[in-house]
Amino acid sequence: MQPGAMRIADIRASVHAFPVRLPMIDRPLKPRRIVVVTVETDQGLVGHGITGAFLPSAVKAALEDDILATVRGMDAEAIEAIHLRLGAALNSRAATGTFSHALSALDIALWDLRGKALGRSVASLLGGARSACGAYATFGFPAYDADQLVAAALAQREEGFGALKMVVGVAPGGWREDARRIRQVREAVGPDVALMIDANCCFSPYEARELARAVAECDLAWFEEPLAANDARALADFRQVAGIPVAAGQMEGHRFRLRELITHQAVDVLQPNVAYSGGFTEVAKVAHMAEAFNLPIDNGGGWPLHNLHAMAGLANGGMVEFHLDMRQIGEALFDGAPRPEGGMITVPDAPGLGLTPRREVLADTRIA
Repeated sequence: MQPGAMRIADIRASVHAFPVRLPMIDRPLKPRRIVVVTVETDQGLVGHGITGAFLPSAVKAALEDDILATVRGMDAEAIEAIHLRLGAALNSRAATGTFSHALSALDIALWDLRGKALGRSVASLLGGARSACGAYATFGFPAYDADQLVAAALAQREEGFGALKMVVGVAPGGWREDARRIRQVREAVGPDVALMIDANCCFSPYEARELARAVAECDLAWFEEPLAANDARALADFRQVAGIPVAAGQMEGHRFRLRELITHQAVDVLQPNVAYSGGFTEVAKVAHMAEAFNLPIDNGGGWPLHNLHAMAGLANGGMVEFHLDMRQIGEALFDGAPRPEGGMITVPDAPGLGLTPRREVLADTRIA
């Protein structure tokens, strides 16, 4: 260890529940749970990371018990060494799930620390490919009826978004009702707005093919996670007949799972997410691997304020997803949260992530 290195002194994690409200829906939806992690060094500098909703109590325990015991005293800027030690000690068989989520939150915090120590943004440390990225809004939720769905789409277009995404695969009428809803939105927003659909892995190959056939004239920018379990073999077959670009990858926990989507030629757009796929370190490796196959990456799965740095920093980075509820959480939780303007989002000038958690919000929303 080099003299003067920042050593990891402590890792603290907490689970938070944020109320979710959507425009035009007068009832609160199920709260979204997240894990916030703080990494403190022996020099007093702190970095903050985040991950999403799945098994949050297990993620918190993994961070504060096994992971802290494994990396305490390590150089906080030796991020590759930290990944190597954690992999060997806690995940030698490359499992995903709880470990990947915990590693993601830790890695985000470490890059935040590194940026603060060097006085540079995480995006610039990752390569600084651009200072701003395109942004798209995920507006279309199952809670909306068809008229509300159209109104929600028009509201996002009015705000300046030129790309919109809606959820499919949950309508009571099945894929036929999805097709009707897609056609209504396309007619309302016009041909110049990029429109994407996201099935969250819920369709069988038959259902996905039928929906793709039924909306062929709607000029969809991509069909995200159409098939159960992101089955790379089945996705590759579907991609050959869909007539719509296929996107996937946001919940895959590391580069080996995302590699399967690339080598099976299963996707047109790869979607690693720093909050789930191993943090900035692993997403950078995925992006470089995708670039070698001439594939773009885009942010799927939300958490735009963190994924912004990956999309801006990396050469083949693309759009950032502003999922309505995750946007609400980000703007409530962080001082200095950047907001999209005219369909673009700009990297903050501040070092690290450029985000400071509001202590009072953390206190009010904490559940564990």
